[in-house]
Amino acid sequence: MRILVIGSVAAGTSAAAKARRNTEKAEIVIYDKDRDISYSACGLPYYIGSTIPSRDALTPRDEKWFKERYQISIHTRHEVLSIDPAKKTIKAVNLETKQPIIDHYDRLIIATGAIPKTPPIPGKNKKNVFQLRNVENADAIREYILEHQAKSAVVIGSGFIGLELLENLMSRGLKVTIIEKEDQLMPTMDGDIAKYLEHYLLSQNIDIVFNETVQEIQGNDTTLDIVTSSGKSIKADLAIFAVGVRPNVTLAQQVGIQLGETGAIRVNEKMQTNIEHIYAVGDCTEAYSILTKKPMYHPLGSTANKMGRIAGDQITGGDLTFRGILGTGIFKVLDQAIAKTGLSEREALNLGYDIETLVNIKPNHPAYYPNSSQLVIKAIADRNSRKLLGAQIIGQDGVDKRIDVLVTAMTFGAKVDDLFHLDLAYAPPFATTKDPILYTGMVLENAMVKGRKLITAQQLNQKIINKEPVIIIDARVEKQYDSDHIEGAINIPLKNIRQKAHDIDRDKPIITYCNKGVTGNAAQNILLNFGFKDVYNLSGGFKNYRTLY
Repeated sequence: MRILVIGSVAAGTSAAAKARRNTEKAEIVIYDKDRDISYSACGLPYYIGSTIPSRDALTPRDEKWFKERYQISIHTRHEVLSIDPAKKTIKAVNLETKQPIIDHYDRLIIATGAIPKTPPIPGKNKKNVFQLRNVENADAIREYILEHQAKSAVVIGSGFIGLELLENLMSRGLKVTIIEKEDQLMPTMDGDIAKYLEHYLLSQNIDIVFNETVQEIQGNDTTLDIVTSSGKSIKADLAIFAVGVRPNVTLAQQVGIQLGETGAIRVNEKMQTNIEHIYAVGDCTEAYSILTKKPMYHPLGSTANKMGRIAGDQITGGDLTFRGILGTGIFKVLDQAIAKTGLSEREALNLGYDIETLVNIKPNHPAYYPNSSQLVIKAIADRNSRKLLGAQIIGQDGVDKRIDVLVTAMTFGAKVDDLFHLDLAYAPPFATTKDPILYTGMVLENAMVKGRKLITAQQLNQKIINKEPVIIIDARVEKQYDSDHIEGAINIPLKNIRQKAHDIDRDKPIITYCNKGVTGNAAQNILLNFGFKDVYNLSGGFKNYRTLY
């Protein structure tokens, strides 16, 4: 059997390596139009910065390594131009010699990846305007910064790559401005969690321009003048587009391979396309959600490797199948980590779920142990099934651990009340006795099952705007209330709630709050035990409310 693979980054090399591990009888050949193979695209921003010091560290494997270890032939700088499914052949060209090549296959794997979106903006082709797709792009950015001793940069877009670039450009000493066309950072995340990130970046003296697009890039090859939609002019030494990627499906479309509703190649659980003997994997390919079973496009190296392994196994007689993904992602900006999995609140509502939303603010480990820091966890659950639908976390330490626990729970269909019963590792350097994950489960269960209703900061703010007849009780001590409080709130410290309960109007909805939610919940419990019926606790407390408003 002869296996041809088009593309040699994460998915393509993973497919080829798995096929070889399964059999020694196949001929395996990979074509790629770039120079570099089997590198981590997610590591490119850190190579531009100073975290990854050398190119060799980013590209540890070459064609010779694959030939010696796996007997896989890799042809770099060879572009595949067309596929003939009837003859089971491909036509390629050696980009160095211009020599045409015809090759045949028994099985073909398309792993053409994704390509950056580049808006049609005048001036985008200047030598100091970049996009980041491969190692050569990273080389060019890095070399430009060093050669020209660049001092400033504009990053256009604030997704994962844009914010990772921000950090790494700053590590080179550059002053960075972010331009984002939406009204928040990280548009795939909910606005309330993005607001925490915004406050943090502003505290680091980073300029952020919201609700703007780039209309034109003026200037020359050393100094740019970036003109935005409002007429704003931003000067910088270089600019990098980081406005997202799209699946590279041109080759697939030419031969009638079906695309899914996301615009990526549609495959079944075996990674097969609609054309016999042709498979597709990686960032050119459509995945589906474990939660909704609906198609989704979430290009990431971890998914690409998984898809490649499955295709390589299937082609050589194995039984691995694709089980879907949650759309999990994590990145860091300076000393903050931000993670997301599953559905955002916005996505869950658009899909028609009846949701419970929690903002849980807890330390990553006890305050008495050195270097304790805050975690903000937003969790979204389905009231009908009591299953988690999604989570977003921002914090300095322990974000990866918590998001992975939630991913595992969601993957195996856990309900929110199952979270409390997880036997998680505990010691003061690592966690609190009741880990933030346990708290997340406890509070959601109390809200959905035990009548301890939550109200979000957004919902409360809307009630205040609408002048709805609600009673807002600040259960903190007087000093905290006097320092700052929510508009219209009355101060009844927790220690006085029992004595003051008879003075509170039972016919109006009551909202209790404290700094983060715990004391507010205690006040809520007392009022419910005194027979009050309509009592809510403010999710995330005053700290979360004031962050947003």
